[in-house]
Formats: sequence, structure tokens, C-alpha cells
Amino acid sequence: MTVTVIGYVRCSTDAQDLTAQKNLLLGLGVSDDRIYLDHGLTGTNRARPGLDHALAAVRTGDTLVVPKLDRLARSVPDARGVRLSLGGTLYDPTDPMGKMFFNILATFAEFEVDLLRMRTR
Repeated sequence: MTVTVIGYVRCSTDAQDLTAQKNLLLGLGVSDDRIYLDHGLTGTNRARPGLDHALAAVRTGDTLVVPKLDRLARSVPDARGVRLSLGGTLYDPTDPMGKMFFNILATFAEFEVDLLRMRTR
């Protein structure tokens, strides 16, 4: 079975540029045609077509690469056996440490969104 590496980048406003995030993924070995993006969409926005396409492209054993956890928000693809690479560090949900880390990632992502809401109010 061939392992596929899929990348995902996102920026929250139309004024932001995705170049730095894309370059990071290219440097981590993600092919340009395998990078999915959402431009001008916040992490709390449930309708993120780029993320939907990235998650549809990964299969069990593949790796989803994101530059930082906050680009992914609360959508952690651990249930399907997909490895996650955050800024070059690989986490595998099939081993006990990876499984624990995926749960911690989801908790911190939700915490970060809650803090943002609190600060906004």
C-alpha cells in the first residue's frame, strides 16, 4: 500500500497570505498538488471546503500535514487511522502515545477556541 501525504493550510481573513504555510508543507515533502487550502475562513467555521477535500483524500495509513494545530481546529482525523504531522512532528493514532496525543490535541484546540471567544467578548 502506498502512503499518501496530504497537506492542509488555512488563513482566517482574505488579507492574509498562505505562502508561508504552503512553503512549510512543501519543505516537509507535501507535493503542491496535494495541498488543500481554505482562504478567509476561521477555524470555527464548519463549512471549510479545503479541509473537507483534504480529509476526503486521506486514507488509513496516510499522513495529513498541517503547519500548526490551530489551522486544523477541532477536526482531528484520528478515527480513521490517519497519521497527523504538525510542523514536521508525526503522530500516529494507532500507538498508545499517539492516541493519547490526539485526544490532547482535540482538547487544546477546543480550549483555544473557547479562549478566543472569551477574549472577543
